[in-house]
Amino acid sequence: MITVKNLWFSYDAQVILEDVNLTIKQGEFIAVIGPNGGGKTTLIKLILGILKPQRGEITVLGQPPKAAARRMGYVPQNTNISKVFPISVMDVALMGRLGKAGRAWRYSEADRRRAEEALDRVGMLEHKKSPVLNLSGGQRQRVFIARALASDPEILFMDEPTASVDQEWQAQIYNLLKELNKSITIVVVSHDISILSSYVKSVACVNRTVYYHDAAEITEEMLGKMYQCPVELVAHGVPHRVLQSH
Repeated sequence: MITVKNLWFSYDAQVILEDVNLTIKQGEFIAVIGPNGGGKTTLIKLILGILKPQRGEITVLGQPPKAAARRMGYVPQNTNISKVFPISVMDVALMGRLGKAGRAWRYSEADRRRAEEALDRVGMLEHKKSPVLNLSGGQRQRVFIARALASDPEILFMDEPTASVDQEWQAQIYNLLKELNKSITIVVVSHDISILSSYVKSVACVNRTVYYHDAAEITEEMLGKMYQCPVELVAHGVPHRVLQSH
């Protein structure tokens, strides 16, 4: 589905990603984890074609990223929709059909049916006439997922999908993603490594380069390479030690 070869990217003179190699297969549910500033979101934007690499090659579904853009769905961490802007749940879902609309920029009946199907899939169809500002954080995130699904993506990218929702909604959203993964390849950027192993199939640790692990397992060795300092995994209910200064 996705191949990244010898990828380099810099902002001005600062190298963000260097010599990155990664392959994502069809049906994957991959977690992209790493420290702030390590290049996680930058890597996703490069795969989506939002940014261009200085060196290296990216192919998505056998095409350059921009050529495959309509076959990918994206839910960014910052959705850029004002909580006070008078827009309905249905209006947001229909945004996912903009790439499918004709030159007149008018939604067809088929577009509206597809948006309703996407809302139904995430359990938000009954709220289609509700203003987005009246929704909880978890409900709002489901609507943004519906917006991405309305474009009929083969790959769904999500950047910190549970960053603004409570613990109950976090589990519901990950359960939804697990269900969607039956037909869609999913790539999730997240800091929440505590529950990822219950849902994902593989892990990519990003900190300037990429360490890929083809299993839903996060080891001390992986974290040590990623954070470049001593790391100790702590389980719930187990006393933990404070590490030496590093």
